[in-house]
Amino acid sequence: MEAEIEAVRQAYAALNRGDIDGFVKDFDPNIERIEFEGSPMEGKHHGIEAVREHVNAGRSTWAEGACEPDRFITSGNKVVVTCHVRVRLKDQTDWLEGRTGDVFTFRNGKVIEFRTFAEEKDALEYAGVDKK
Repeated sequence: MEAEIEAVRQAYAALNRGDIDGFVKDFDPNIERIEFEGSPMEGKHHGIEAVREHVNAGRSTWAEGACEPDRFITSGNKVVVTCHVRVRLKDQTDWLEGRTGDVFTFRNGKVIEFRTFAEEKDALEYAGVDKK
């Protein structure tokens, strides 16, 4: 899963510099994007164009900041990423900060599902990672 981890690492780097095409370059055309309920961008999005639009809509609200991955954990065909999110939205002075868990599911070198969880533990559980 080293190639998959590197692809995810590069995706975050692209997202943080505002390169949406770079972020989705390893996504399958039929990608499924699921963001947790209660998130400003919550919901399900299917297909590369819908996911590209979804990611662009969220990223375009940032004045500055980043989603910084700090751990990459593999479980079968999944890469779980624990992230520190710190962004300042446009027209706001306060920073938003928190931790999330993302799960990228791969098939044949492409991401077929990208889920974000409000809690890292939920991402680990979803991916079947033993938390011990």
